[in-house]
Amino acid sequence: MADVISCRAAVERLWAYLDRELTDDDHEAVEAHLAFCRSCCGELEFARHLRRLLMAQGAGELDSGVRARLYRFIDELADATGGGGTA
Repeated sequence: MADVISCRAAVERLWAYLDRELTDDDHEAVEAHLAFCRSCCGELEFARHLRRLLMAQGAGELDSGVRARLYRFIDELADATGGGGTA
C-alpha cells in the first residue's frame, strides 16, 4: 500500500503522472491520493483539459496574451503549492 501524500505533493506530481514519468511508488502514491481527494481530482481534470487544449493548438501557436495568462496561472499555482513556477 502506498503512503498517503499531501495535496501539495500530489499536485507537484500531476504533470509527471499524466506523462507517465513517475516511479511505480510515486504513481501509486498519487493514485491513492486521488482516490479520496476531490480537490486534487479537479486539478487533474484541469491539467488534462489544458493538455488537450495545448496539443490541439500547439503550444508555439498560442496567442501572446493567452501565453501570458497561462504563465501567470502557473506562477500563481506554484506560489500556492510552494513550487517553482515559470521563472
